[in-house]
Amino acid sequence: MDAPLTLIGSGMAALGLVRQLRARDTRRPITLITADSGDDYSKPLLSTGFAKRLPPERLAARSALEVAEQLGVVMRPHTRVTAIDREAGRLAIGAETLPYGELVIATGAAPRVPFAIPEAAAERVFTINDLDDYRAFHSALEALGRPARVAIIGAGLVGCEFANDLAAGGHAVSLVAPETTPLPRLLPEPLGWALGEAFAAAGIDLHLGRQLAGLDAEGSRVAVRLEDDPSLEADLVLVATGLAPRTALAAEAGLTVSEAGISVDRTLQTSQPGVYALGDVACVAGVNAMYVQPLQASAKALSATLAGSPTEVSYGAWPILVKTPLLPCVALPPTRPVTRWRIEGEGMDLAALAEAEDGRLIGFALTGACVRRKVELARAAPALLV
Repeated sequence: MDAPLTLIGSGMAALGLVRQLRARDTRRPITLITADSGDDYSKPLLSTGFAKRLPPERLAARSALEVAEQLGVVMRPHTRVTAIDREAGRLAIGAETLPYGELVIATGAAPRVPFAIPEAAAERVFTINDLDDYRAFHSALEALGRPARVAIIGAGLVGCEFANDLAAGGHAVSLVAPETTPLPRLLPEPLGWALGEAFAAAGIDLHLGRQLAGLDAEGSRVAVRLEDDPSLEADLVLVATGLAPRTALAAEAGLTVSEAGISVDRTLQTSQPGVYALGDVACVAGVNAMYVQPLQASAKALSATLAGSPTEVSYGAWPILVKTPLLPCVALPPTRPVTRWRIEGEGMDLAALAEAEDGRLIGFALTGACVRRKVELARAAPALLV
């Protein structure tokens, strides 16, 4: 029988890998250890649930118990691994130790919160990166018993998607960020302006180009202090200022890590043979792509490797589909220096084509009706990881 496999984590990456493995081998002992509930859900739904008024139980396709039964695994939810002993091949869970044969670290990424949150306001300041976070924020909205005033800090992918979703759900949304346009890492300025106009037309209060000075508790509300701007009052604050791969456990175990994640080769193996990393925590040959398609490709390749057929992963030219129905957006960020952005279209229907010095297409961004060009342009663009 194959050596027992242990996974740390139970998100899309971990469960996707187990499903791939079970299609190849129904008998191998597999244990999943996860700090959260272990429920099976689609993470992209987190930023579409409030418009649909979906309670957390509607987002969970299966409970941890159902996952364990369906996949034939041992599931240990609400359990935190405190150390990895690479030499002994054992995990520490508090005072308990657990042996492993092969190990997959799929601990994901944690929200970055680059400012202090006053203790008095902590119960009204949230991040949303998993189903348990969604449960907490949904509960806070329900407790108000009315539409909330929500201040979102950050105008990147997560901030914009939640701004659209919460506004569509009937809440009053303010979007605060130091950048002058939304989605600055994905959209060139003209396209960012178009998205900002669509947000403003929908009633989203934009405070872009503004630095956050701090948060203060004021009774049952939070005062969001901005430099060179009056403070905003909010019932709840959602912090969406980026994600950082959860590498601490791997670093303490002596594995090679960087700010971009746990360093792995194209087979997803870390610097320690028999130990792998997958999903948002993994930096594959220098690339960390925190999106669904790279995650799925990595899970498929790793399942083959763990089944005895070492397989290198490749990433295609996969555009990022932004969930902002107020103005549909698609982007394939260039990984090389851009000589120029060529802008086509008019109004809200814009295409921005990133060109290298030799005129070749190396990325693009699309808004409105131009998103229909995503397949055509992706075919002409270079792969993310060949």
